[in-house]
Amino acid sequence: MAVERLESLLRDAFPDAPELRVEDRTGGGDHFHVTVESPRFDGLPLLEQHRLVNDALAEPLRDGTIHELRIKTRGTT
Repeated sequence: MAVERLESLLRDAFPDAPELRVEDRTGGGDHFHVTVESPRFDGLPLLEQHRLVNDALAEPLRDGTIHELRIKTRGTT
């Protein structure tokens, strides 16, 4: 269930993303690896790209749903 919630939050934040994946790394529902490709990242430094992902997932980060988060981002150009 957590994977679907995170995918939904990311899809809301990056509706134009040609690639968006959330993987439960351990099967325990609290360690995730997210991959987001979005034109919104074009021209942004990596730190800014990761901040946008963290902002999209602020609630599950705050409420403890996410214990560990690995992020991979890239623009579309």
